Amino acid sequence: MTLNVGRDSLDEAFRRVRDLDLSLQEQLRALAETLRRERPEFAAAVDRLVTRLRHYGAGEAAPKIGDPMPPFVLPDESAQKVSLEELLDRGPIAVIFHRGHWCSFCRININALVEAHKALPASAEIVAIMPDRHKFVADLKRQSQVPFQILIDANNGYAMSLNLTIWVGAEIQKMMEHLDPPTLQGNGSWMLPIPATFVVGQDGLIRARFIDPDYRNRMMISDMLAAML
Repeated sequence: MTLNVGRDSLDEAFRRVRDLDLSLQEQLRALAETLRRERPEFAAAVDRLVTRLRHYGAGEAAPKIGDPMPPFVLPDESAQKVSLEELLDRGPIAVIFHRGHWCSFCRININALVEAHKALPASAEIVAIMPDRHKFVADLKRQSQVPFQILIDANNGYAMSLNLTIWVGAEIQKMMEHLDPPTLQGNGSWMLPIPATFVVGQDGLIRARFIDPDYRNRMMISDMLAAML
C-alpha cells in the first residue's frame, strides 16, 4: 500500500499510517513506501546502510534463543531503577529495543505494542528500551498512552553489551542532522540500537527473538504473543 502524502512531512505520513486499520507489518510497509517515494535519496541511503550492516553481520552476535537474557538495571522516565530480575519475578516479558521517540517506525511499533498489551495475562509484561533522555521518554509515554515501562539505556550501554549498537555512518548522519539525536540522547556518538525483540521466560532464558539491522522491520505481534502465552 502506498500513501498519497504529497508535500506532507514524514510526521504527517506517520499520523496517517497510524490511523489506518492495518497490521503492524502493513503499517511499517506503508510508511517505508511513503518514505521511498517522498525522500528517495534518504531511502536509498538507508538501503546502503542496511546492506553494509548485514554484510558485517550486525546483530548476529546478540544473545540467541535458549541463552540467558543478560541482566540489566535501567531507569524509567521518572528515574526509578528497574531490573530484569524484578520484572521476571512476575512472569515472562518481552524486551524490545527502539531507536528513539523521534523514529516514526518505532512509534508505529510502540502503538502496536500498546494494543498487544491488552491481550497479555496479568503475569506477562512488555518493556521497551531506548537511548532517549528522560523528558522525551516521558513525552512519548504520555502521547501514546503507553501502559508498560519504557527504560532509558543511556549511551546505549546495555544495547552495546548485547552487540546491538551500530554507528549510523557519515551519510545517514548528515541526513539526520535536523533530528538532532545528540540532543535527544545527551551525547554526540551517533550510535543507535538495532531494533530487536527478546521474549524471555520466567526462567530467564530467551524463548524467541527478532533482530534485523533494517529498522523498517519489526517482530510480528502474533509471534511475540505466542512466545509469551
